[in-house]
Amino acid sequence: MVIERLQYLRDTINRANYLYYVEDNPTLSDYEYDELFRELKRLEAENPLFITPDSPTQRVGSKVQSSFEEVKHKYRLYSLDNTNNEDELRHWYKNVQKECGDVDLVCELKIDGLAIALTYEKGYFVKGVTRGNGIYGENITENLKTVKAIPLKIFKDYDLEVRGEIYMPKTSFEKLNAENLKNGEKIFANPRNAASGSIRQLDSTITAKRDLSIFVYTPILEGIENAPKTHYESLMMLKDLGFKINPNIKRVHNIQGAIDYIEEWAEKRFDLDYATDGIVIKVDKFAYQNELGFTSRAPKWATAFKFPPEEVNTKLLDIETNNVGKTGAITPVAVLEPVLLAGSTVSRASLHNFDEIKRLDVRIGDTVLIKKAAEIIPKVIKHVDTDEHDKLPVYEAPKYCPSCGAKLVVPDGEVNLYCPNTFNCPAQAKSRLEYWVSKEAMDIDFVGPNIINQLYENNMVKTPDDFYKLTQQDFMQLDLVKEKSAYNIYTSIQKSKTRPLAKFITALSIRHVGKETADILANRFQSLENLMNATEENLAEIEGIGEIIAKSIKDFFTQENNLEILKNLNRLGVLPTYKMVVQSTVLNSKTFVLTGTLSTMGRSEASEKIKQLGGKTSSSVTKKTDYVVAGEAPGSKLTKAQELGITILSEKEFLEMIQNT
Repeated sequence: MVIERLQYLRDTINRANYLYYVEDNPTLSDYEYDELFRELKRLEAENPLFITPDSPTQRVGSKVQSSFEEVKHKYRLYSLDNTNNEDELRHWYKNVQKECGDVDLVCELKIDGLAIALTYEKGYFVKGVTRGNGIYGENITENLKTVKAIPLKIFKDYDLEVRGEIYMPKTSFEKLNAENLKNGEKIFANPRNAASGSIRQLDSTITAKRDLSIFVYTPILEGIENAPKTHYESLMMLKDLGFKINPNIKRVHNIQGAIDYIEEWAEKRFDLDYATDGIVIKVDKFAYQNELGFTSRAPKWATAFKFPPEEVNTKLLDIETNNVGKTGAITPVAVLEPVLLAGSTVSRASLHNFDEIKRLDVRIGDTVLIKKAAEIIPKVIKHVDTDEHDKLPVYEAPKYCPSCGAKLVVPDGEVNLYCPNTFNCPAQAKSRLEYWVSKEAMDIDFVGPNIINQLYENNMVKTPDDFYKLTQQDFMQLDLVKEKSAYNIYTSIQKSKTRPLAKFITALSIRHVGKETADILANRFQSLENLMNATEENLAEIEGIGEIIAKSIKDFFTQENNLEILKNLNRLGVLPTYKMVVQSTVLNSKTFVLTGTLSTMGRSEASEKIKQLGGKTSSSVTKKTDYVVAGEAPGSKLTKAQELGITILSEKEFLEMIQNT
């Protein structure tokens, strides 16, 4: 029986590790994972003969597998043991006291993000690697260079490695999910998943737009002259070098000081704009850390206190399915018996999609466990096993659109249910109209959902081109719209006629095409006509597009209804603009790759100058590359350029080239 339980725990935890670290698709909450891990440790301690080499207690994580280069860490990244209550914390401190006596401790907020290791050579950032399994990680250097909180050069010419946590602010997470929901794209479960997914994008331009940040928390001080003697002093050194450290770090004199710190932040953490799930407590003096050493997977001189999960049980009253997005996606929402959760009353929660409902086997009438994902979005975690559960009918996903009655479909390769009645579904039409006027699209002020609903119900606006057919007097027919308001609405609509091409493409609500993809398309084709004439093969070859998005774009521009709307928009004077100054005969159509650090400008500024002068930039060196611009501390791109015989420009030569144009 014990052997079987041990095997089950190993298999479950290893599977969870794989889904979390490799697939970015966690299936267990932190609380569930920790409970399983603690049970495994206890059973193995009681039955040491049954410990196997593949047990998760014998290693940090699981094998990295991705299209990023796999590299071995120079210094291993260990995990941390967890404590859940004051007694466990005092027990940990007693073990420290046995070896070192009373010691100072450093308390830090545990940031819920993605652990990374940054390498600096002579003060320049040269490599960034994910934690991975602690021994091997993924080289994501180019993506990390887009995170503005990471200094490309520190204030001293040190050879140094530092560890930190990449995270996404809560406000940025909410904004990203809201945009993705509108575009029918992936919804992230929490800021940690969003940060992980963003920093591991193959296209670094997408990473650059995701508003990521970092807190650095540990330096490797090997070879540093007059290095700090304590962890707290090393953090101050990192701050002096130009790194971002958490401002809430505190040094305390004993375990009671750490407990007081934990109590202080138990509630205050909800006011922060980043997710925290605990407190990390470390012995301050490095001499004591060295004396205490490590277990096979974690340091003995540190522990993580995990806050109790913000989870509560409540009744699932209904599953609402009348949310039809602009691309036709049906989003299920749990309607709950109101309950207090993390300081606010919750009556609705996310179920993401119908596959998720099936996986969780939640049924209307169930008692369900809900939590706030990173203290933000309420989410159903699971149903609570009760006698009533099996008596309830298994939930069946809707078969027909709640707005127009069309039979719902599941497109190949997707999990969402969609209404295929694109042009005659009222809910889709209203959603597309709302998106058309939004800030990220055509940016039309004074036209909110109430105005759009009136325009639609009065048959004044059915498709976006109809906005531009209306007069000021037409708007005065609407409820609560007076002359001044009507003038403001009409004027704002007229101003939108010359919005940038990228905004116009975004506003079209093409499935899978959000703001980032629209930017790529606008820069590549520079006119709507060029984009419409592009073949599916042309589109699929573009970095950041791929076959699925290419097919979606081509399908959009072959549908008669869409072509009629575009024709009307053009006739009504809606002419999207693309501004590019092309003066150079040297840079025209030439492809540049930038590597290393430029002293006179940032990489993004250099890239923009190249584009303004008619050139193109790429993140990788291929036979099609014309020039590689090599700044300070260039990476492997320089080596590859030399192997391919590509022209290499120094920063001075590059500046002369663009100045001469």
